[in-house]
Amino acid sequence: MKELIYSLLETLADLGYYGIALGLMIEIIPSEIVLGYGGYLISLGRVDFTGAVIAGVVGGTLAQLFLYWMGYYGGRPFLEKFGKYLFISSHHLDLSEKWFEKYGAGVIFTARFIPVVRHAISIPAGIGKMPLWRFTVYTAAAMIPWTVFFLYMGIQLGTNWTQIKENAEPYVLPMILIMTLAGIGYYLMKKNEAGEKRI
Repeated sequence: MKELIYSLLETLADLGYYGIALGLMIEIIPSEIVLGYGGYLISLGRVDFTGAVIAGVVGGTLAQLFLYWMGYYGGRPFLEKFGKYLFISSHHLDLSEKWFEKYGAGVIFTARFIPVVRHAISIPAGIGKMPLWRFTVYTAAAMIPWTVFFLYMGIQLGTNWTQIKENAEPYVLPMILIMTLAGIGYYLMKKNEAGEKRI
């Protein structure tokens, strides 16, 4: 399996920025691995940091837009039938739908940092017909810190980029906590605004 991943990454590396974007779009390899390797390519001078960030944000956002459109046009039945090919189970759908119903549109940003619901959350957004522009803005906004963080880690690790998960782990939890608190704050603010309008 490792040999296959390395082979795919080397193929993507030959495509430069397009390879980083494509790697995040197809999501065969976890985004942190693709971005870690992207950071390694930056350390070699094969791509520059700004271009890699743009490629990462664009690729990651497009990947979620595909899931949004599947939810929008196909609905839950379509995803239950074909979701397994996207590594999305009924459990992922159930959990992401609960999150979306409970916390609203703001969860699209926060959930990008939470394992399990990170990818599936786009589906209930599509099923719920969330405005496309809002979904895109929240998704891209979440992809920026995610992309920057893992590219930076890849740069720092250099040839040891394959150890990115282990090295990033101590920082990922605080990031999740911060983003979760931000999401809760957004939810409470919106709830308070809705209460004031009813008054």
